[in-house]
Amino acid sequence: MARRTRTSGPDLFDVEEKIIDVDVQEEMQGAFLEYAYSVIYSRALPDARDGLKPVQRRILYGMNELGLRPDRPHVKSSRVVGEVMGKYHPHGDGAIYDALVRMAQPFTMRLPLVDGHGNFGSLDDGPAASRYTEARPAPAALLMTTSLAEDTVDYVPNYDDQLFQPDVLPAAFPNLLVNGASGIAVGMATNMPPHNLTEVIGAARHLIAHPEATLDDLMRFVPGPDLPLGGRIVGLDGIRDAYETGRGSFRTRATARVENVTPRKKGIVVTELPYLVGPEKVIEKVKQLVQSKKLQGISDINDLTDRSKGLHLVIEIKNGFNPEAVLEKLYKLTPMEESFGINNVALVDGQPRTLGLKGLLQVYLDFRTQVVRRRTQHRLDRRRDRLHLVEGLLIAILDIDEVIQLIRGSDDAATARDRLMQVFDLTEVQAGYILDLQLRRLTKFSRIELEAERDELQREIERLTALLEDERLLRELVSDELAEVAREHGTPRRTVLLESAGAPAATSTPLEVPDDPTLVLLSSTGLLARTPNGDPLGSGGARRKHDVVTSAVPTTARGHVGLLTSAGRLVRVSALELPTLPATNGQPTLSGGAPLAAFVDLPAGEEPLALCRLTGEGPGLALATRQGVVKRVNPDYPANRDGFEVISLKDGDRVVGAVELTTGEEELVMVSSDAQLLHFSASLVRPQGRSGSGVAGIKLAPGAQVVAFHTVDPAAENVVVTVAGTASALPGTEAGSVKVTPFGEYPAKGRGTGGVRCHRFLRGEDALVLAWAGPAPALAASANGVPVDLPDATGRRDGSGTPAAAPIARVAGGR
Repeated sequence: MARRTRTSGPDLFDVEEKIIDVDVQEEMQGAFLEYAYSVIYSRALPDARDGLKPVQRRILYGMNELGLRPDRPHVKSSRVVGEVMGKYHPHGDGAIYDALVRMAQPFTMRLPLVDGHGNFGSLDDGPAASRYTEARPAPAALLMTTSLAEDTVDYVPNYDDQLFQPDVLPAAFPNLLVNGASGIAVGMATNMPPHNLTEVIGAARHLIAHPEATLDDLMRFVPGPDLPLGGRIVGLDGIRDAYETGRGSFRTRATARVENVTPRKKGIVVTELPYLVGPEKVIEKVKQLVQSKKLQGISDINDLTDRSKGLHLVIEIKNGFNPEAVLEKLYKLTPMEESFGINNVALVDGQPRTLGLKGLLQVYLDFRTQVVRRRTQHRLDRRRDRLHLVEGLLIAILDIDEVIQLIRGSDDAATARDRLMQVFDLTEVQAGYILDLQLRRLTKFSRIELEAERDELQREIERLTALLEDERLLRELVSDELAEVAREHGTPRRTVLLESAGAPAATSTPLEVPDDPTLVLLSSTGLLARTPNGDPLGSGGARRKHDVVTSAVPTTARGHVGLLTSAGRLVRVSALELPTLPATNGQPTLSGGAPLAAFVDLPAGEEPLALCRLTGEGPGLALATRQGVVKRVNPDYPANRDGFEVISLKDGDRVVGAVELTTGEEELVMVSSDAQLLHFSASLVRPQGRSGSGVAGIKLAPGAQVVAFHTVDPAAENVVVTVAGTASALPGTEAGSVKVTPFGEYPAKGRGTGGVRCHRFLRGEDALVLAWAGPAPALAASANGVPVDLPDATGRRDGSGTPAAAPIARVAGGR
């Protein structure tokens, strides 16, 4: 190849040409490698430390330098884009704005970093132009830029060497795992799903406390991704592969249920779609399949999505077609079921690496520990410098008159500084600081303040020095700061994890379904299901590998059961609509259960507690409230109402537990937050109608409340499980201490008394956060259904607990 250059002479037409021969292969190789390097390191791949690509990092830093904050007004997005493009990012405004939009979309990011105002797009439509939208940092963005001014990270020159920008942000939480990432480089790509902040921080803190932790240990905290808009993840084997090797895949499935859209027509209602799939994409695909006659049985499809109800896609089914069969076709042929390929590629020490779960957490923790160490060293240096100045001021105050006379007698500032250094043995810094002070500062009152400041600085210096000298204390500080982040910014899990697809819900017309006996089950993670053909629950057979069954109620396939909520309401649930559990070696498992929200719409703040029968037979239902009230409800439930109250609650009160009685002679057990346990016979509580408000159950101390209510069979072998912790902690963030005690250790007391102590609090504990009483052995699970090992039963009813392996959310008996 020839490269031609021209040199102009005095005459416009007198041009001298110079041709340089260049090897084509070398030229293309060099240009391509330079391009590939730029794409990999400067554009497409995130840094494993803060989880950000360069453009995202520059946006957050640019907003920080503009003085934008979550509590201050929004500014034009174009202003932010211009700031970043002009100072830090040598690319077009389109790329910068696209990155800013992504960080503001709640359906893309699990924890958005930008608070957008205006049209920032949807799953189906793009955003408005930057001149029409406004932005400011989200609260989580402050966690990314916190302590930037304390020399926590290195700074590098910008693209024109005129300014400096951080090489990485301090990142107070594992952003790469929480928000995920996607990008295509040259010869490599990354695709990482979002996760739940509380779960990721729980795993990180466990890794700090147990550096030798295995992948199974970490997956007890992080069982799988948590997608921004919920949905279901079907199949967990690919997730484990990804967590182990950095590569794997899983299937995301829409949340759908079959219901009557008109009195004579059934339909499929879709309330959640797979990650990054919009309703218009599904509608377009369904219409295309119906027109090509590849999909039959659909008469219409309507998008009723709005801001109040959220996603609401209604697919009407023609009469004569099985809705469940149509639903399975939709999963198979449309984007209502998508595959997500995990490829955890990120930059580690400037090199692209594929990391598993432990590797990603370890890289972040090592980086965060270094950030905290540098921040501590910076604060230590600042306090030492201040202490040096304070000590100089104290020396000067002792002879304030001589200092003033010396300064007045000096010809200039330099002379005064030298004389101060000689007479009072001060350093140059101390003498200069004294000369710069106003005279009113050098008073006797100031001396008291300076001595107090000196003592406080010395204590701070000792504390910071101890942190730097002890790696264990430093890592404990990192763990405590992560716990605080989870406490302030953590949210419950949105995505349901299913081990397998399970069988479709059997919702054919009632005439086609035999009215066989069945058992309706409610699990600790809120899954509903029923056993097939009246199969028994079995001893532990119905327990998922990472779940516990909290309620099991007998009925028939065409019958109904009641769901009691914390608001004291009983909601009717049709057993026919529930998915039937697949049998494994003759025993059902809960792997085919469906989320309770697919069948019952509960208002915000109202929680499901237990299931009960609606047949009107038996001794009825027993329940207890937070304020210590207990009630037995006569089973005279109305047959034509879908929901009704079973107790009249006082203002601020709520139901904390409910159990269906079988004999009416069971022992009722109430446990309060101040670790008092009371049990008495159910026969001491007179049954009341649905409008009754109950009777006094347990006498509560000021500030205490009931945290648990259960029943036990006096003839069975029962245990009591108590979990202590901090009342102010966010549920699911602290493991606390747990104790298992034989129920026989607790003497019975009369109804309306205070009970006996059931747990001794350790240092830092101030309340019982969970308690349970029932048949042994007890099974515990975390909020996401992962099993938690319980200690062996101890005979000390008022003893203290042992540290739990993980935060416990539910306990149930080993049925």
